[in-house]
Amino acid sequence: MTDSQYDSEIEEVSAIILADKISLDEQDDTKLKKYQDFAKKKFNLNEEQAIQLVNEAFLYLKLKGSDSIDPLQNGDQFGAGFS
Repeated sequence: MTDSQYDSEIEEVSAIILADKISLDEQDDTKLKKYQDFAKKKFNLNEEQAIQLVNEAFLYLKLKGSDSIDPLQNGDQFGAGFS
């Protein structure tokens, strides 16, 4: 998988999170399972990969809201899994 494809997947999950207006600090596994299940079905991921993708989607949204830096382009500055 290419970086741009992974970034696109992060953005797709992020859009659903925003549409649901869920807290970006959500920790309830039952609420997060919705996004993990979506990622598993949509992107054909295993459980661990889906959890990682959802976590990175939440991180992306937090970084995106923090300042004018695009986290997908500058994620390596934050130690994020996307670049």
